Amino acid sequence: MRNRVVIEQIAPKIEDGQYAVKRLVGDTIRIEADIICDGHDLINAWVHYRTDGDKKWHTKAFKALGNDRWASEIMLEKQGGYAWFIEAWPDYALNWQHELKRKLEGGLHVDVELLDGLDYLAHLKPTTAEEKAIIKKCKTLFKQASKYEEALVVAQSPVLRALFEAFPFQTFVTRSPEMRIWVDRPKAGFSAWYEFFPRSASKENVMHSTFTDAIDRLPYVAEMGFDVVYFPPIHPIGENNRKGKNNAAEAAEGDVGSPWAIGSRLGGHKSINPDLGDLKSFKTFIAEAKKFGIEVAMDYALQCAPDHPYVKEHPDWFKWRPDGTVQYAENPPKKYQDILPIFFETADWENLWKELLSILYFWMDAGIKIFRVDNPHTKPFRFWKWLIAEVHKRDSEVIFLSEAFTRPKIMHQLAKVGFTHSYTYFTWRNSKEELVSYMHEICTDPSRQYFRPNFWPNTPDILPYELQVPNEATFIMRHFLAATLSSNYGMYGPAYENMAYRAVPGKEEYWDSEKYEVQNHVWSTQGKLKQVIKIVNQLRKHHPAFQDTFNWVNCPVDNDYLFAYLKQTGSDVMLCVVNLDTYHIQRGMVQVPVQKFLPDVNKPFIVKDLLTQASYTWHGSTNYVEINPNGLPFHCFQINI
Repeated sequence: MRNRVVIEQIAPKIEDGQYAVKRLVGDTIRIEADIICDGHDLINAWVHYRTDGDKKWHTKAFKALGNDRWASEIMLEKQGGYAWFIEAWPDYALNWQHELKRKLEGGLHVDVELLDGLDYLAHLKPTTAEEKAIIKKCKTLFKQASKYEEALVVAQSPVLRALFEAFPFQTFVTRSPEMRIWVDRPKAGFSAWYEFFPRSASKENVMHSTFTDAIDRLPYVAEMGFDVVYFPPIHPIGENNRKGKNNAAEAAEGDVGSPWAIGSRLGGHKSINPDLGDLKSFKTFIAEAKKFGIEVAMDYALQCAPDHPYVKEHPDWFKWRPDGTVQYAENPPKKYQDILPIFFETADWENLWKELLSILYFWMDAGIKIFRVDNPHTKPFRFWKWLIAEVHKRDSEVIFLSEAFTRPKIMHQLAKVGFTHSYTYFTWRNSKEELVSYMHEICTDPSRQYFRPNFWPNTPDILPYELQVPNEATFIMRHFLAATLSSNYGMYGPAYENMAYRAVPGKEEYWDSEKYEVQNHVWSTQGKLKQVIKIVNQLRKHHPAFQDTFNWVNCPVDNDYLFAYLKQTGSDVMLCVVNLDTYHIQRGMVQVPVQKFLPDVNKPFIVKDLLTQASYTWHGSTNYVEINPNGLPFHCFQINI
């Protein structure tokens, strides 16, 4: 109760430190706080931090910014969890030295004050000969009235002040609550995902392809510049209540069913659909992908087909109705007759949780470090917090993508409890007003501290109305937005680059959806769209400005069809201007915050379109742009500074 210092407005923190903020290996995290004390005494503060594997706390001093705001920075050199807290106190030793100077400036005699200083010398731990000599001299001179002038010089010396700062006189220390940081590997901050169905990987008109066929598609994916291949579930598909083509309630003979209807007499979540291959051939695919610099992401979908082994072996893991059936999954008006939801409130929940964790361990042992999680918002938050923490105890490199297109606060809660990436509403943000508003939301505290977006223009489940047109410029524009607004993005192909646009009438669903049938895609397309995808992915890898989501700056344009934004990392400055009207030429004056990158804002500067190679000399903050979508619906300018 005698602590005098108050620590408040700590940043960054999530819910008073209940959840970890997210960073990447090599990042420097800036910690700030308001630190105040009654009266006029000088105060001091430290941040203490350590990784989860460290026994020893490391210490970094805070610096005063003014107006009682303090800051310090920590270099995050290791992957995994960090803990940190702040300590602050009235620093009586520094106060003594400070008040000594003030009194001398006021013409006062300070012989008694010199004697007070002896109390602050005892706890110092000198290491150099100079430091030891200063302390010894202080102890002698402060007591000798005849050495008064010499004592004053020593008492105010920088060496003594440095010792007081290195070994502060700490009494009545105030300590903040302990906070958490989770530090991910670089892939968590920058990635390009490509989703395709391995059963549709053949060039021939066959019923079903295999992992071996899928290996032949890796050069195609690598050529476009993607570094993550994501497969929908690869497990045995239920035979009971199997869906037919176009989501028909009854399957016809030969229908392959939905991969998300997991489990049959052939096995469950730790088994592989034999039509795709076996565990050995899957591991071969993982190894071959690695040769192209590609990681494989698996789907982690916690639901069961009616004939999944769990249903018979663990009936308590499902909620049975009075008629002896289990209510199949549904999201009215959608019905999933081929899927039974798991009952997470079962009395046998501990064994259930352990089994679901063991699924991840099984595939991690097979070489998987990235999981796309299906519908996590329909499972308990506390389950995910526990599960992800347990996985990270074994391997901190594992990445989890949350597939939760749901209410914002639920999406954010999933990010808080540990999901690395999150699908977003980008898929439905089309107008400039919508895009600006959504980017402001993503890039503003507190969500930017924990919500790491992954932008997708399409998925097997979602064919947005915007893409239900055979307009190449629209597909190019939506891809460019996803790839340059977010450092993590993905797309479902080859449907995207082949511009599949036929939808179920009145719905955002693919007609002849690949979720329910094998499709034989064109894997040799060389059109403009594919070439732009390739070039944009090359630009992303070459320009650090595109490897950060949160450096986005809106650039106003006097035309609602033109959306402009600046991305800057150090000396790498990129300006993107996008024509959201993919049918007409649009013109406008774009306002660029030149003060962010030009030492002299009145000096002309060069902008170069990295796709057309055209260069322009601009003057000042407002300049003319024109975009004809029949060429490209965007400018990707590099600003030379």
